[in-house]
Amino acid sequence: MATSHEDIISALDELVATCRDGEEGLRAAAEAAQNAELRGLFLTYAQQRGDFRAELEEEIRRLGGTPSTRGSIAGSHRGWMSVRSAVGGGSDDSVVAEAKRGEDAAKRAYQAALDRELPPPIRAIVERQSARIREAQDRVRSLRERAA
Repeated sequence: MATSHEDIISALDELVATCRDGEEGLRAAAEAAQNAELRGLFLTYAQQRGDFRAELEEEIRRLGGTPSTRGSIAGSHRGWMSVRSAVGGGSDDSVVAEAKRGEDAAKRAYQAALDRELPPPIRAIVERQSARIREAQDRVRSLRERAA
């Protein structure tokens, strides 16, 4: 059974929300990190998520939809980073641990989209972005293991 435009737009919109949460959360992680390497890495990944979001929004518009401006239901990055900020921050280890949790959430969201039937050009975009997120997740995991 072919997936409707509405279903495809919905799947892409969930990824837009995930990217928005990741972008905001990773910027907050960069602000909370004490180590310059971590700050730079988190800012790089925040920019990457913004680029991914823009690419997905363009696909939604191409399909005749209007991208949502909301975050994801989970909002894991943003929620935790707001709490950390209110409490006065934490160690780089705790920031890296939370960034890893956010990367895990992004990986799950992308896998959920890939589990759906998507047209080949859109599937290629989602697969490429998913691979880049897995690379970021591996890098964050590596940093966490070094910090432990």
